Amino acid sequence: MLNRFRTRLAALDALPHLSLLAVFVGLFASVVAIALREVVEQGQHWLLPHGQVEAFELLPPLGQFLLPCAGGLLLALIWHHLPSAHRQTGIVYVIERLSYYQGYLAWRNALMQFIGASICLISGQPLGREGPSVHLGAASGSLLAQWLKLPNNSVHTLIACGTAAAIAASFNTPLAGVIFAMEVVLLEYSVMSFTPVILSAGIGAVMTRLWYGNAPAFAVPSFTLSHNLVELFLWWPFMGAVIGVLAAVFIQLLQSVSRFSQPWPVSVRFVLAGCATGLMGVLLPPVLGIGYDTVNSALLGELTWALAVGLIVGKLLATAVALGLGLPAGLIGPTFVMGASTGHFMGLVATQWLPVGQASPIGFYSMLGIGAMMSAVLQAPLAGLTALLELTGNLHVIVPAMLVIVVANLVAHAPPFRKQSIFLEQLQARGLDHVHHPVAQSLRRIGVVHAMDKQFGVLAAQVTRHAAALMLARRPVWIVVEAEEGSRVLLQAADLARGLDASAEDATEDDVVDLLGIPAQRSQLLPIDRRATLQQGLALLQQQGGDALFVTDNPAQPQQVYGVLTQVMIEQNYLGFQRRR
Repeated sequence: MLNRFRTRLAALDALPHLSLLAVFVGLFASVVAIALREVVEQGQHWLLPHGQVEAFELLPPLGQFLLPCAGGLLLALIWHHLPSAHRQTGIVYVIERLSYYQGYLAWRNALMQFIGASICLISGQPLGREGPSVHLGAASGSLLAQWLKLPNNSVHTLIACGTAAAIAASFNTPLAGVIFAMEVVLLEYSVMSFTPVILSAGIGAVMTRLWYGNAPAFAVPSFTLSHNLVELFLWWPFMGAVIGVLAAVFIQLLQSVSRFSQPWPVSVRFVLAGCATGLMGVLLPPVLGIGYDTVNSALLGELTWALAVGLIVGKLLATAVALGLGLPAGLIGPTFVMGASTGHFMGLVATQWLPVGQASPIGFYSMLGIGAMMSAVLQAPLAGLTALLELTGNLHVIVPAMLVIVVANLVAHAPPFRKQSIFLEQLQARGLDHVHHPVAQSLRRIGVVHAMDKQFGVLAAQVTRHAAALMLARRPVWIVVEAEEGSRVLLQAADLARGLDASAEDATEDDVVDLLGIPAQRSQLLPIDRRATLQQGLALLQQQGGDALFVTDNPAQPQQVYGVLTQVMIEQNYLGFQRRR
């Protein structure tokens, strides 16, 4: 039964089966995301004065310095003893595994992501929990697929499901979770993936509402816009340009710190990151922690001029240094703080510059800044816009948000900055790149077990005419010939039939036929795992110069043959997929 389920998942139209799996992935991913939040909040409740979460400002200056230092030291001690393969965490790691390893994520990395992010956030590092939640959500989908030995074409969809559920559980924004999974992690929109991803995101939102209630992630006041044309055609585009420059500076600074510190031991980098955060915390305490309390203050218009400017500069520097030195936490939350502070500052300027009552509320500027900064850093305009709509519940935000977000993305991406998504920039810094090819994307959605031909027979290289005739009586299309040293050769059954007919005169049933010697067109068969996709099959044929594959459980020690697959079959399946689109 499970084998039939796996085979069905290898097809393009396996939506009911993927949707069933999406329910379990959504449940598990949202539970893990909620567990991470609970661990962080309980740890802060225990450590911080009066048990207030994110209340790092209430610590004495010595505590503001020592707590991040202690967190960095603890992480250094743990990471120093970890094998390098288990140190990789975060969204960049997820994208790398999707591009180069069929989305197979290791459970040890997910465990270290949970532990590392918890220590970072409890100790006040200026980072976020959304990136770790995405890693843990993606791992939920990947590990389920690996445990059930599902075909690889389903792994990408299940990773997207886990990502969407994690984002939905983090912000109570299911639609933004769907768009984020497609636009930021998968880096492609697949209509066939939308149904299970939407289902997982909905489950993530339901789970977080059951646990925390239906309150939004931020205290968003109701906004009444001024409909001032100066704002619409001058000030909001200018604000978008400013945020685009800040996003590009942030990405560049993070890259520079990462490149400069890369040769250093991980323990040295983590201790330095903790000390740098502690020093920044003494100078500007609101920089410590994720900063959601600061975002709420900005949305309510409660920041002063000096604090807004300090947060713009301080949060940008502290986050870039902490992430550049490799701390295992995220950057989405900090972009909210940077964006809200920048928007707040631009709103303060607007209230001084425009006539009384002509400027929109300062909190509205802060909200625009959140969406613009997040989208410019991630180069994800639709995710930023969707998040704003769900967080505000105000349709009037659409036009100004579109304007500010588009300008911010264009400025960050255009000369002289030319910045891509920060995750792609980090991936390229490792000497890697995202595999983004239309043909590869299409072939990745079909499993080899769906495309393989099961009308075959298996014969030894030397067989009697009687054995060969019995095999042909089963009407196979292909003959898999088991040659010496475990190699296999493919020939068409029609060629074997012609060979037997040509030598039928004066032949007996006990005569031996050499299947490697009769006139026929033969192809050397290469083994491929039954979980592989057509993209993997085509890549294997191109790399090793083969013409055909046989599908098996263990390519390293192939035993049973489940089917054969030629390059022509792969091309036919690709053409069929294009006709169905």
